[in-house]
Amino acid sequence: MANAQQKWEVRPEQLRWRCDPNVFGVESSDELKPLDQIIGQDRALKAIKLGLEVKSAGYNIFVAGMTGTGRKTTIKHFLDQIEIDGEIPGDICYVNNFQNEDLPIVLYFPPGQGRQFAKDLERTIDYIKKLLSTLFESEAFQKRAKQMLESYNEQTRQLFGELEKKINQAGFAIVRVDAGPVSHPEIFPKIDDRVVQWEEVMQMVQQGRLSKEDFEKLQHTYQELSAQLQDTLRQVRRINEQATEAMEKLEIDSVRPTIHEIFADLKQKYPIEKVHGYLDDVREDILKHLDQFKTKSEAPAATPVPVPAKPDPFLKYRVNVLVDNSGLKKIPVVIENSPSYKNLFGTIERVVDVTGVWRTDFTRIKAGSLVRANGGFLVLNLIDTLIEPGVWTALKRTLKNNQVDIQAYDPFYMVSTSAMKPEPITVKVKVLIIGDADLFYRLYYYDEDFPKIFKIRADFDTEMELQPEALLNYGRFVRKICGEEGLLPFDREAMAAVAEYGVELTEDQSKISTQFSLIADMIREASFWARQDGAGQVTRAHVARAIEEKIYRSRLIEDKMKEMIRDGHIIIETDGQRVGQVNGLSVYQIGEYSFGLPSRITAQVGIGQSGIISIEREADLSGKTHTKGVAIIAGYFRGQYASHTPLNMSVSITFEQNYGYVEGDSASSTEIYAILSALSELPLRQDIAVTGSVDQWGNIQPIGGVNEKIHGFFDVCKIKGFTGRQGVIIPRKNLKNLMLRPEVVEAVEKGEFHIYAIDTIDEGIEILTGVKAGARNKKGNFPRNSVHWRVERRLKELDEGKRKPGAPKKKSKNEKAAKKKEKEEAEAEAQRRR
Repeated sequence: MANAQQKWEVRPEQLRWRCDPNVFGVESSDELKPLDQIIGQDRALKAIKLGLEVKSAGYNIFVAGMTGTGRKTTIKHFLDQIEIDGEIPGDICYVNNFQNEDLPIVLYFPPGQGRQFAKDLERTIDYIKKLLSTLFESEAFQKRAKQMLESYNEQTRQLFGELEKKINQAGFAIVRVDAGPVSHPEIFPKIDDRVVQWEEVMQMVQQGRLSKEDFEKLQHTYQELSAQLQDTLRQVRRINEQATEAMEKLEIDSVRPTIHEIFADLKQKYPIEKVHGYLDDVREDILKHLDQFKTKSEAPAATPVPVPAKPDPFLKYRVNVLVDNSGLKKIPVVIENSPSYKNLFGTIERVVDVTGVWRTDFTRIKAGSLVRANGGFLVLNLIDTLIEPGVWTALKRTLKNNQVDIQAYDPFYMVSTSAMKPEPITVKVKVLIIGDADLFYRLYYYDEDFPKIFKIRADFDTEMELQPEALLNYGRFVRKICGEEGLLPFDREAMAAVAEYGVELTEDQSKISTQFSLIADMIREASFWARQDGAGQVTRAHVARAIEEKIYRSRLIEDKMKEMIRDGHIIIETDGQRVGQVNGLSVYQIGEYSFGLPSRITAQVGIGQSGIISIEREADLSGKTHTKGVAIIAGYFRGQYASHTPLNMSVSITFEQNYGYVEGDSASSTEIYAILSALSELPLRQDIAVTGSVDQWGNIQPIGGVNEKIHGFFDVCKIKGFTGRQGVIIPRKNLKNLMLRPEVVEAVEKGEFHIYAIDTIDEGIEILTGVKAGARNKKGNFPRNSVHWRVERRLKELDEGKRKPGAPKKKSKNEKAAKKKEKEEAEAEAQRRR
């Protein structure tokens, strides 16, 4: 049998790809040039370049791929290096809206002019302060103002002189009466050349010193004079108003030419229409509020109780520079690692004054990443963007409308404290958002806006073709990490070991991994273990140590399960033969770590028409793929044995001692072997574990996790002791996926362990039983004593119901002789194969 099986046995050199250290052309990584380019992501880079260069709406980029493929690093590096045609974006400023202070105005300037405009306007206001102060205190202005006011004062004196003359002639006098902090003129009668209060006049009437007729006459005269007094006061107020208006006009006329000239210079310096409109508003507001330029600032007096600060009358003339691009040499690239609403869209800050009142103004408007990235690129993480309240909806609205609406968004504050609504900022920004493929498809199908605003998808691959250039770049990557982080240099064998680790990650001897974050971690850990050994450079042994330590840190559950196998709590046989029992192989995924272990699969046959019964499916422990695999098994048996007659049998199959969910179809070939053994009553070797998917024709199909599965059975055989006959059957199409541990390769070289690669069920059953599977001849019959002949005969017996499964029927002498001869022939055939 050993000689017959050699045609399926895999040679040791096929079990692991080995890197030739000479490919690097150096003895140490220090001799290589550090990697300064992006490798292995040509497809993604082409997509990104297209998205960046197309200026049409909606050509934002969704960067998809697994974590660790260097998506963010690659994007940052690519954006730093790529030459994109485009001008440096301008500055963005907010200024006061003099028509409505709750609606601040946004102004746009060429790069660097926003900050300069703010300084120029501030200097202009300071200059106007000094200019007006000097002008209003000048002798010439004071003389003109005095002359003008004197003319109005003369009118007032003339009116009061005429009125006072009438009052005196009528026997009355004008007296100023105090009423609190103010005084007003009042008319009182004069009796005997003495001003008399009205209370005293009443007493005189009561005492008979003044007749009632005279008293009534006095009252009548008083009413007439009071009316004249009120009319005179109204005329005086009008004169004072005219004086004030004339004074204001004098002041405005005095400063208007100078103010116009000052702002004309600013307009000439900043030839922007919207800026001109704002400067006109500033100029007119200054002319309307010249009084604020007369008031001299006083230092606040020290008080034991906090006093609210007076508002700055010149705050409204300030310029809030949101974005200053004066220092930019190329279009901006902003990577937002914390895309909260405030960080992404900006906010309106608020302060609490000493009275406990929230206050804000246009100078407290702050820009977010979208505004800072205007004219350039913004990089976001999709998960962070989705979990932040309000961000995703606002981001879509911004990308659709090309406008950022800055608000004081606070989802935890129930009452809005500001009615301010700044003018939306027009932005033109290209967004690159990083996520995985699953989220891309969910958003694509369930968010109708998503396909319209993210028209480019850039997929980052986890592997690239294994070419000499890729290996050399691996060495340069080692050099880059060592140089940047001060790690020990790697010798060429160590660099070869790192490359082999990259191939292990892909489980494909023609590919090498592009998950450079994992490669970088391995480089760091290998350097650590080299330093622990006091070595001057990293060797292959140190890389192997780093891999072993990484596995050891993660395999606690694996070790516990192997202990249960060793102690017999989980029953796994690695020697002998059993009817209807075979060792399958399963892969367990625990977080970032996966491992393989054997599973005991058994089959029982009985009379009936139930077909193939999966106990896992009956117990609702079977996944959809596993259920499909069971259906394929049924199709295989129908095609093999029921082409002319009905297939009447009842077969149950199960994964023994498995109480969890079973998914996948990689054990479907194994289940077929168990059923064939149960039907043919031929025992299966327990020292061989099996994996492989199967189609309805009995062809073996490739599966995943082949290395973990082989390692799992190898470790169990190692625990129970090698016999020299143990091994694993795998699909031949998985040969290119083999990257077995050096320990396993060494055991195969010594003949302690064996790997068999097959293409069909017939090849696998021959290895497991030592009996040929058999093929139908021209008459449609299988060769006598072949596996399929035995299975077909047993199926006929079950169909006829001649005997119960496992209990032999009573035979005649001729039948017994034929059975004995058949048995002897089978034993002779098995002996010949052995």
